[in-house]
Amino acid sequence: MLPHLPLSIPSPPPALAQFQVGPLTVHTYALCILAGIVAAIIITQRRLGKRGARPGVVLDVIIWAVPLGIVGARFYHVLTHTGDYFYSGANLWSVFAIWDGGNALYGSLLGGTVGALIGCRRHGIRLWSFADALAPAMLVAQAIGRLGNWFNHELFGLPTTLPWGLQIEASNVAVRDAYPNGLPEGTLFQPLFLYEIIWNLVGVAVILLLERRLRGHGSELRWGKAFGVYLIWYGLGRSWLEALRIDPTSDGLFGVPANIWASFVAIALGIVLIVVQAQRHPEPETSVYRPGWVEKPEEAPRSKKSTTSTDAAAEQDSNRTNTPVE
Repeated sequence: MLPHLPLSIPSPPPALAQFQVGPLTVHTYALCILAGIVAAIIITQRRLGKRGARPGVVLDVIIWAVPLGIVGARFYHVLTHTGDYFYSGANLWSVFAIWDGGNALYGSLLGGTVGALIGCRRHGIRLWSFADALAPAMLVAQAIGRLGNWFNHELFGLPTTLPWGLQIEASNVAVRDAYPNGLPEGTLFQPLFLYEIIWNLVGVAVILLLERRLRGHGSELRWGKAFGVYLIWYGLGRSWLEALRIDPTSDGLFGVPANIWASFVAIALGIVLIVVQAQRHPEPETSVYRPGWVEKPEEAPRSKKSTTSTDAAAEQDSNRTNTPVE
């Protein structure tokens, strides 16, 4: 076995990938995904609330976006890794085993967009306003979720001699199919999960900085433009990370992994979104609600004692004059 360099990154013991809580098996990967979702909800609600949205509206939208996003993420992964799931003797139920890893971000974007569109329409929120508020929150959620790949011993890249290389055990059942043949035990690999965490967090800073710098200059990151920056930033980072990834089962045209093609599409969509929305909406965004939408006020609790018409009139007069009713 080759000695690990002092700064190399150890992989967690396989036992930490899951643990028992009574009769339940809790997967650390799933906990990381859930933690990312919670962080995204909190950040998005805070950002959308500052723009006039009512408290809790993000939860109303997320109820639709998260389930469809998870479904989209899983099936995108399965369809771009068919060799891992469809072969002689394969257990087809593993297609649904999201706790074992394998949830594609681009699939979650597709499914989540459909869910967000449904939720936003039901609650009067502009889809692009929601997307702009979500943009940095998505990067935070993805950074947290990538820790799950570390616990699952996945998303590592080509062999490296860099001192911060990732330690991967060739004997680990979870990675034995991805570990390159012929490499000695102790070989270090590019820690792609860590690169993406850093890239995503830098992206958060970029979006927030651009929002602050462009505020009040007629080119604010509203009307979907912040989300356009997110697509460009994430697409750029993911395209070069995928080029380093050890993932021989990723299906794509001309031998190019599907996620690299998807990254190029994300970059193009981000550019188009910014250009088109800048032309369509040169005016400032004054509300996150769709035109004509009126929030239904909560009904005040009824008093056990009925209010007479005279009392009601006196109360209305009091509200107008700001003097108490004697």
